[in-house]
Amino acid sequence: MADMSLKKKRAVSVHARRVIAYIVLILLSFLCLFWFYVLFINATRSNGELAKGFTAIPSTHLLKNLNNVLFHGAQDPIRGMINSFIIAGLSAVLSTYFSTMTAYAIHAYRFKGRKAIYTFILAVMMIPTQVTALGFIKWMTKLNLMNSFVPLIAPTIAAPVTFFYMKQYMDSVLSPSLIEAARIDGAGEFRTFNIIALPLMKPAIAVQMVFTFVSSWNNYFTPALILKDKAKKTLPILLAELRGADFMKFDMGQVYAMIAFSIFPVIIVYLFLSRYIVGGVTAGGVKE
Repeated sequence: MADMSLKKKRAVSVHARRVIAYIVLILLSFLCLFWFYVLFINATRSNGELAKGFTAIPSTHLLKNLNNVLFHGAQDPIRGMINSFIIAGLSAVLSTYFSTMTAYAIHAYRFKGRKAIYTFILAVMMIPTQVTALGFIKWMTKLNLMNSFVPLIAPTIAAPVTFFYMKQYMDSVLSPSLIEAARIDGAGEFRTFNIIALPLMKPAIAVQMVFTFVSSWNNYFTPALILKDKAKKTLPILLAELRGADFMKFDMGQVYAMIAFSIFPVIIVYLFLSRYIVGGVTAGGVKE
């Protein structure tokens, strides 16, 4: 009887903890998604309606706001989206591939200075972008690369944060014996990396592609310093220009419509890669 009572108490305790966990998760999900709801609701309202305060009921000005932003404004959001997609897409692909390759080199090879290189890469991660901005701009000016996409894409190849995550994930999923077996079978180093290592790294690659894509997509600081040609500006720059319009031209409804327009590609990329993200985050935090 005592054992039965103890089992019932444990079952009740587990059930109670599960209920609490679900309540907390629902609350957190609501807090995260509520602001997206506010954004899309405000995108359907006019500037005059927004001045009256918030309402949870959608209005009827979404198409008008989008039409004014996309086709009748001083900016060209469609061109800005293409520019942002080129920069963010190439940055995500190059960053994840070469960061994974760097992590593979540190993971698979034993050589003198390996730990020092690993420490140096992590130390670089601590340097803010703003600290090196002036020197970076002077260097790009000397190389004649100002007002081009190259300075926004090429530096992402060396991504210490991505490298660190990939190294941690690789330690948990890529056994040295698997690499040795591939070498014994006659596979070259690049073939071993591309055929053996990369498929095992799919969840981590998906996670870092999303993070890198979103980071590059939302980046305003560096593109604002590099890009001067109107046809090459990215969406964050155009959004800042729209918000900085003079009082007579300022329309908050159009600003919200522009923000909603700018986050659709991020949502699409996330949904496309979402099935890998949970597994990638979980496995990346566990080291065997």
